[in-house]
Amino acid sequence: MKGYIQVYTGNGKGKTTAALGQAVRSAGAGLRTFIVQLMKEYPYSELVGLEPLADAITLEQYGGDAFVYRGEAPGEDEKAKAAAALARAVEALEAGRHDVVVLDEVCAAIYFGLITTADVLAVLDAKPDGVELVLTGRYCPDEILDRADLVTEMKEVKHYYRQGVKARKGFES
Repeated sequence: MKGYIQVYTGNGKGKTTAALGQAVRSAGAGLRTFIVQLMKEYPYSELVGLEPLADAITLEQYGGDAFVYRGEAPGEDEKAKAAAALARAVEALEAGRHDVVVLDEVCAAIYFGLITTADVLAVLDAKPDGVELVLTGRYCPDEILDRADLVTEMKEVKHYYRQGVKARKGFES
């Protein structure tokens, strides 16, 4: 079966959720998924939720996003973690053990200077024909959108965060 490139981008909620939903659907069809999360090292609820599917879904986290909230440029350690995440994704693509590979927050990682668009295009170049590649994150560069077969832009229309509601366990974390 041919694998395509999917992108979930935009300023609205649900990009990671869409990618995880794809992983769960794929697991239900007997397919194996490898998920690389960039800029996330918090034990989000999805880590626990995916545990029963560990035979079908592998998830690894690389780096955090604290520098964003501090208003700082990313340090070399964060850049190294992002580079390691891409290397693991290429490894997963080339190993042939997974039907789906997800690069969660990869577009945001480009925007914040952890990696370059060229780095991600190299991952796209490494994608075998039979593997589905899913990319998420705000600020997806046009060069990646042009290569994608499916692009969904999540658009925020209204969000309770704007009313001061903090991230809630099981919904946003």
